[in-house]
Amino acid sequence: MIEVTRLNGKAFSLNALYIETVEAFPDTTITLTTGRKFIVRESEKEVRERIKRFYHQIQVLSNPHLRGDEDEEE
Repeated sequence: MIEVTRLNGKAFSLNALYIETVEAFPDTTITLTTGRKFIVRESEKEVRERIKRFYHQIQVLSNPHLRGDEDEEE
């Protein structure tokens, strides 16, 4: 989960695994795979950094095949 802030100042958490897109319109808009959209105070860059930290915490990026690395030699 990542914590973000609505435009009214209320913080909430989103499951980063369901985030499909993060865009700036100029407000940062997060679209989930369900189609729901959230407009948040954080910049697009900050949201992407939080997503990246979340992936590292749950070790999604620890698998070389998911990272896109070449096959490891045996």
